[in-house]
Amino acid sequence: MTSFSSVQDLLAHQGHIARVKGIRVGQFTDARRPTGCTAVLCAEGAVGGVDVRGAAPGTRETDLLHPSNLVQEVHGIMLAGGSAWGLDAATGAVQWLEEQGAGLNIGVGRIPLVPAAVLFDVMLGDMRIRPDAAAGYAACQNSHTDRPAEGSVGAGAGAVVGKVFGHERAMKGGIGTASFTVDGVTVGAIIACNALGDVFNPFNGELLAGARTADGQQLRSTRDALLAGEEPRPILAGSNTTIGVVATDAVITKAQAHRLAVVAHDGLARAINPVHTMSDGDSLFALGTGQSGKNLGMMTLSTLAAEAVAVATVRAILLAQSVSIAGQATLPSYQDFNAKN
Repeated sequence: MTSFSSVQDLLAHQGHIARVKGIRVGQFTDARRPTGCTAVLCAEGAVGGVDVRGAAPGTRETDLLHPSNLVQEVHGIMLAGGSAWGLDAATGAVQWLEEQGAGLNIGVGRIPLVPAAVLFDVMLGDMRIRPDAAAGYAACQNSHTDRPAEGSVGAGAGAVVGKVFGHERAMKGGIGTASFTVDGVTVGAIIACNALGDVFNPFNGELLAGARTADGQQLRSTRDALLAGEEPRPILAGSNTTIGVVATDAVITKAQAHRLAVVAHDGLARAINPVHTMSDGDSLFALGTGQSGKNLGMMTLSTLAAEAVAVATVRAILLAQSVSIAGQATLPSYQDFNAKN
C-alpha cells in the first residue's frame, strides 16, 4: 500500500477502477452547462450490492441488489447529475448493452440490468439541461479500460461541496478514482463528490475544500462552526449527495458484495464531514466480476474498498476545476483557491 502523507502523494496515485478485470468506464460531459454522467460497465456480468446511507437518495433498481432477491448479476451502474431527471441516463446504458448482446437471458432476448444513482447539480446554469438516455448511451460509447478522466467531468461535472452556509460560500466538487491490488486481486472505486460537508485528507486531517468564510477568502471548517453554535443556512433536502461504485475482480457472493458496499462508506466518513446527512443521498454500489479467480477474504477486501473510496473522494476534489456562470457566484476549485491563498 502507498503512504499518503501529502496532497502530492494523493495526486500521484496511479490506481483506478478500470484496473479491475471486467470493468470499463465511460463518461459524458455536457458542454452546455456543468452536468454529465458516468457509466461503470461489466457487460459479462457482476454480482452487485448497494448501501444507501444518505437520507435523500435518488436511485433506480436498487431493490434487485438485495442479497435475498432473485437476480444475481448486473451489467453496469450509471452515476449521473441532473437530480431525478438524470436517472434517464440508465436507459441509454440499457440500450447500448443490449446492442452488445449483454444482459440477463430471458429466452427471447436479453435484459441488461443497470442500477443507477444521481446527484443534485441543477443549481448551476439552466436546470432544463440534464443527462438523458442519449447522454447515458454516449457515455457507454466512450467506455474503455484506460484511466477515467477525473475532476469536473461526467457525473462530477456539476458537483459542489461545502454548502452548509450557502451555495455562494461553497467550492467545486468532482469525480475521482483509485484502486489497490493485493496478490493479483484489485479493488477500485470511482466517486462523484457533491457533498453537503467539507472534504479532508483522511490520512493527516487537513481540510482541503468546503465551506468558505463570508468573504470567500478562507476555509471555514463546517464541523468547527457547527460545534461553536453557528447556524447552518436552510438546506434543500436532496440538494447534495456523494455517489459511487466499488468494484473488485475477486470471487465474491452477492451477500459479500452488499457487505463491501456497506464498509465502503467508511471511506466517505474518513474524507467528508459532516457526511450522510438528512440533505445528502449518499449511495455506494459494489460489483464483483470474479475475473481474478481469487478471493482475499472479506477483511482484506473491505479494507481495500474503504481505502479506495477515501482516496477517490479526495482526488475528486483535488482535480476539480473552478466554474463561473453568468449571474452566479464563482465556485473555486481546490487548486485555484490555494493558488490565491
